[in-house]
Amino acid sequence: MIAYVFPGQGSQAPGMGRELAEKYPAAREVFEEADEALGFALSKLCFEGPAEELQLTENTQPAILATSVAALRAAEAEGLPRPDFVAGHSLGEYSALVAAGALSLRDAVTVVRQRGRYMQEAVPVGAGAMAAVLGADIETVEAACREAAHGGEVCSAANINSPGQIVIAGSAAAVERALPILKERGAKRAIPLKVSAPFHCALMLPAQERLAADLDRVEFRDLGVPLVTNVDAKAIRTGSEARASLVRQVSSPVRWRESLELLTGEGVGLFVEVGPGKVLSGLVRQTAPGARAANVEDEASLRAALAAANESGRAAAGD
Repeated sequence: MIAYVFPGQGSQAPGMGRELAEKYPAAREVFEEADEALGFALSKLCFEGPAEELQLTENTQPAILATSVAALRAAEAEGLPRPDFVAGHSLGEYSALVAAGALSLRDAVTVVRQRGRYMQEAVPVGAGAMAAVLGADIETVEAACREAAHGGEVCSAANINSPGQIVIAGSAAAVERALPILKERGAKRAIPLKVSAPFHCALMLPAQERLAADLDRVEFRDLGVPLVTNVDAKAIRTGSEARASLVRQVSSPVRWRESLELLTGEGVGLFVEVGPGKVLSGLVRQTAPGARAANVEDEASLRAALAAANESGRAAAGD
C-alpha cells in the first residue's frame, strides 16, 4: 500500500517547483491557477524568491501548497499509482485534502494565505516561541512544559514528529524555562527554533476562530481516499470531518508519529513525500524503519518515486 504525505512550513526554498513547471504542463497549470486565485505572482516567489519574502508565513503557506499540488499533478500525469491514504503535516493537510478531492486548489490556496496571516497576527512578534526537543519521550516533555508555564503562560507539545523528536510551543518565557528542565531530565538536545509564531498551541486560538469562519464558507467534498488527520491521528472520509479537523488543528498538536504508526499498521509500505524537501521522509525512517520513503520535488525525484512505486507494486503482487 502507498500513502502520499505532504510537507508543512519549513520546507520552503527559492527555486522550488520551477523545474516541475518547466517540464510538466500539469504542474505549470497549478501555478497559473494559484497566481490567478491570489491575484499576484506566487509562482515567481516560489521560483525566484527573494527568500525573505518567501519566509513570510502568509506567503510560505500558499507557496508550499502550490508547489506540493504541482508535484502531485506532475506525478499523476506520469503514472504514479493512486494512493491508498493521504496525510499532511500541519499546512500539508490542506495539500492532502486537494489530493483526496475534498478541496479545490483555488479554495485551498486562498484559505491558507489567510491562515498564515491569522497565525502571524495571533501573537505579537517575540511573545511566543518554539523549540525542538530531541531524545525525550512525550511524558517527559509534557511534564517539563507544565512545570515551566507560570501564571497563565502557555507551554505545550506542538509537533509530535517521531519517537525522538518533539517540538514545543508557547509563551517565550515559558519555552525558555522549559529547555534546561528538559536537559536535566535526559533530553539529548533542546534547541530554540527560528519561527515567526508559536504554532499549534493555545496561543493560536484567536487565529483558529478567524479561520473557522473562512472554512465555513468553503465547499468540502467527501474524500476520494482516506486522510489521516493531525488532530486525532485517525482516518476520515467525509468533508465535514475534514473541515472540523482543520479548525481544531490550528491550536492542537500535530500527532505525526501516531499518524505514521496508524498508516504502517494499515499496511502502508511506501510513503511518497509530495512537495518541497525531504523532512517527512526522514520522519518516516525514524518512526517506521520497515517502510520505504520516496519524494517528488523535481524530475529526478519523480522518476525515482515512480520506480519505487513500481517495485512496491511488484512486491505486493508477489505476496
